[in-house]
Amino acid sequence: MFNKNIKLVLTALIVSIGVWQFTEGNIGNGIMYVLLSTIFIFLYFKNEIILLAFLRLRKEDFPGAKKWLDKIKNPEASLVKKQEGYFNYLNGLMVSQTNMNEAEKYFKKAVSLGLSMDTDMAMAKLNLAGIAMSKNRKREAQQLLTEAKKLDKHGMLDDQIKMMKQQMKKVGQPQQQFGRGGRGGRRF
Repeated sequence: MFNKNIKLVLTALIVSIGVWQFTEGNIGNGIMYVLLSTIFIFLYFKNEIILLAFLRLRKEDFPGAKKWLDKIKNPEASLVKKQEGYFNYLNGLMVSQTNMNEAEKYFKKAVSLGLSMDTDMAMAKLNLAGIAMSKNRKREAQQLLTEAKKLDKHGMLDDQIKMMKQQMKKVGQPQQQFGRGGRGGRRF
């Protein structure tokens, strides 16, 4: 809702009011103002709109999450680098069901900007691997899968990674063609 610079100015203003309250002898008020300033510090690093979009996605409310993300008009200017990464990550998750080319663009941008949690980065790379596999880019998919496996330290994505590797093996196997006469017959 607030620009990142406005959050910093509000934090500095509230901390200075807290210091003023300390010098006046109002210790309780000073502590309250300093604690209040931590809210704006938290919101500087974790954007409130992105947090609300995450909550909507957790409830599988894609239109609601899209509505929240659409409120961010200029993500490059109003978000910190990691927040912009999550902005692209969330957009990629929502678009991946309908448009793989656009989802790939969002996921690549999210990976290049960086994500705070290794699990989120592993999920983004796993999605990129699935997109690469569907576009018959097996080498890129294999590389992304190994990177996702390294990032998934808690094993939360083990089943998805195994399933993706099995699908890659099926895609890599050549299909045999048999003619009318069985194995030795002519091929048509």
